[in-house]
This record gives sequence, structure tokens and C-alpha cells, in this order.
Amino acid sequence: MKINTDEIASVIKQEIDQFASELEVSEVGRVVEIGDGIARIYGLSKAMAGELLEFQTDRGSVMGQVMNLETDTVGAVIYGEYLAVKEGDLVKSTGRLLEVPVGESLLGRVVNPLGVPLDDGPALEDTARSLVDILAPGIAERQPVHEPLQTGIKAIDAMIPIGRGQRELIIGDRKTGKTAVAIDAIINQKQFWGTEDAVVCIYVAVGQKESTVAGVVDTLRENGAMDYTIVVNAAASDPAPMQYIAPYTGCAMGEHFMHSGKLAG
Repeated sequence: MKINTDEIASVIKQEIDQFASELEVSEVGRVVEIGDGIARIYGLSKAMAGELLEFQTDRGSVMGQVMNLETDTVGAVIYGEYLAVKEGDLVKSTGRLLEVPVGESLLGRVVNPLGVPLDDGPALEDTARSLVDILAPGIAERQPVHEPLQTGIKAIDAMIPIGRGQRELIIGDRKTGKTAVAIDAIINQKQFWGTEDAVVCIYVAVGQKESTVAGVVDTLRENGAMDYTIVVNAAASDPAPMQYIAPYTGCAMGEHFMHSGKLAG
């Protein structure tokens, strides 16, 4: 067998060019106790409160977040398939706080509280990201509420108008039309889309059946409202931590449009 020295030399040169002397150092720990989506981890002595963790399981990686710092262990909630996590699994510290994708690429999409698409659309890879847990601006930094938000329901707009930048609670018993009021308000914003009075709407569904959320999305799509709407879905079958962070995720997405000059409702 004849040895081709030129080919061997080219392979060696290619390996030298691709050689990197930088080492990736990461802090790792082990799961010592797991139950009901809560894990206790030993070995992450430098973990921060609220830091994202990556659980290495037999079914792939699962994300979690530090919630409790103890003397020898840290307590973390698990976002995703917590049944795949078992005692002894490796846990990697990411050094990042919980963040979600934000921006106009989310318009018309249905995502989970971590920003992972639930529809058949493309992945959100090159999208800007924003922290979920941030300090709210002080009262002095906020602008006064002086502009109405038209809901399209005459009884509300005439008697109890809602202002842009205002919080409004829709309260009532089951099957009294709370969701219908919210959907009508979202659909009514279509007349302002494309103008300087445009409103970006974010619908956060917490603990609802997936069929119910699918019906809401179909209604919004039929009326052309998904062009300016983001749907964040934490279904009834999702773990409790996912349902817990869903409202915070919706606020983070809305605040991005607020800081960029676009209103969000």
C-alpha cells in the first residue's frame, strides 16, 4: 500500500488550523432528589438565584431554574419534561438568567412560556432576547395615562373606558364571556394596525385546554388579528413552573415593544 505523504500533510495542516487552545469551563452538579418538578442539586456552589440550569437526561437536555439557595444544595424548578429527570443526572450551570425571545418575528406565532414555537412555523434562532425578571420602572419614570384603548365594545368604551398603559381586570364566573371581551378587544385593534396608533396584542393562556387555545387562535386568524398578536400558551398539561412564568413571559415580550416605541396591550 502506497502512502500519500501530500494527503497526510494536508490533513495535519487542517487539524492544526482548526485547533483551539481555549477551554470551556463549566460548573456541574448532580441531582440528589427529584419530585413533582422540583430538584435538589449538589455541586453547584456558585449558582445564582434565578440562574438557568441544563439537566442532562437520557431523553435529552431539560431546562430548569434555581429558586432556592441552601448550604450544600440548590433547589430548582424544572421547565419541561420533569419526569425524564432522575437522581444522579448531571446538571450544568449556564451562567444565564431566564430570558425569552422578543421582537416582531414573534407576531403571529404561538409559543410556550420559554419562547419555543408551538405552531408549525420556523424556529426563532436569530431573534433578540430579553430577561423575564427585571426591575419595573419607578412611578416618576412612567408617563401618565391619557389615551384611550378602544375595545370595540360600546358599553365599555362609553362607561368605563380603558387607557393605554393601564391595567384592567376582567373578572367573572365561568362561561360569562371574559375571554370573548378580550378577543373582541384584540380583533378591534385591526383598524389601527399599520398606523402610528398600532397596538401589539399578547394573549397569555394559563391552564387552559389546548383545544380551547386552538379555537382562540383560529378565531384571531380568521379575523386577521394574528398579524399583530402573540399567543403564549401554558396548557393545563404543562408543569406548574411553566404556568407560573407564562404571565412574566408575556410582559417581557410586551415591554420590548413598549421600549422600542410600539404600544402593547
